[in-house]
Amino acid sequence: MRVPTARVRTVAVIGGGPAGLMAAEVLSAAAVRVDVYDAMPSVGRKFLLAGRGGLNLTHTEPAAAFLSRYGNRQQIVARWLAEFGAEQLRAWTHDLGNETFVGSSGRVFPNEMKAAPLLRAWLHRLRAAGVRFHPRHRWTGWSESREGEQMLRFSTPGGELSIRPDAVVLALGGGSWARLGSDGAWVPFLTGRGVTIASLRPANCGFNVAWSDYWRDHLQARHAGSPVKSVVASCTASDGSIIARQGEFVVTEQGVEGGLIYALAAPLRDAIDATGSATLTLDLVPGVPLKKLVAELSRGRGRDSLSNHLRRRAGLEGIKAALLRELSAVAALNDPLHLATAIKALPLRLSSPRPLDEAISSAGGVEFDGLNDALMLNAVPGVFCAGEMLDWEAPTGGYLLTACCASGRAAGRGVLGWLEHKTNWSE
Repeated sequence: MRVPTARVRTVAVIGGGPAGLMAAEVLSAAAVRVDVYDAMPSVGRKFLLAGRGGLNLTHTEPAAAFLSRYGNRQQIVARWLAEFGAEQLRAWTHDLGNETFVGSSGRVFPNEMKAAPLLRAWLHRLRAAGVRFHPRHRWTGWSESREGEQMLRFSTPGGELSIRPDAVVLALGGGSWARLGSDGAWVPFLTGRGVTIASLRPANCGFNVAWSDYWRDHLQARHAGSPVKSVVASCTASDGSIIARQGEFVVTEQGVEGGLIYALAAPLRDAIDATGSATLTLDLVPGVPLKKLVAELSRGRGRDSLSNHLRRRAGLEGIKAALLRELSAVAALNDPLHLATAIKALPLRLSSPRPLDEAISSAGGVEFDGLNDALMLNAVPGVFCAGEMLDWEAPTGGYLLTACCASGRAAGRGVLGWLEHKTNWSE
């Protein structure tokens, strides 16, 4: 008597970024046949570009502080990170033959700094585990077969392709950097199936500033692209608390951008949505008490120009001095107390975020009310979501990448549970 063999389960992972690849790794390790589909000519393109200046994998700060970076989604993200957090991500990187180090800020980087060696090793391991990759396969939603089955539909160089896997992981990214494949084109496919999507908005983004004509005519050429280093920036959150971060940012022709701006982008963007503008308050001389600064600036200028006086008494020159002139009332520049106050709390009004496609990442996406704890869509059983297409956000600094990877692994485990449930039910 011939004993029937168990049918191999198949899973389609759509999206070849970190979340999708992590899901593929979990599934292939469980002897599931995995096919990864990506619209671009190769996978991991945004991952590679993000790591071009140094791949920031994760961060070593304490768990409570780490989780706080995820704002009102920290309880959800905590479940992912409990299984695959910063320490596990570092260990996983080492297992791929890429050692890491901790920078002075607590950020974790691979020793080679670049993303390419890590991605190559990762893809080699996935292929060795049987994962198959299908580039230039753009998902175009669902179609119905003659038998009434729901089929995944793809546009490919060879024409339209329809498949029916046992389960699906969607890891299609958010809406930023469309040229790398993260274009939000998936939104209507899911809303058409009854999935609720929070509007995609820029995160980790720059902001527009209405610079004066004088700035544009006389200072822009000299200071555009200049870094404003060692400042403290603060803003008011929606709950009325003050959020402050220290770091640096860059002045652009349109406004401001850079790490310090990205760290505060979410409350700044939300303030603009609520009131039409946001104020970023800058302390140009962190660590110098206001009283001491007033005393220094009260010393006689003699024949010194204001520029020399600021340089000698406050240590301000270059872009910092230019910003002080641009953003302060003329009367304040001639009064020591008002001048010191402006230096310690310089208001910079932001009018709007830069466009979504310029943002490093996006907020919004598939709402968690429409997902179960395994990240499966309630409206489309057997379809799981992971990564940036979910409705959460995080600042740069390793937080975004860590949670993307962790969510991919969570979705992969969710698929395995679903497949086991289906098998037991069918028996």
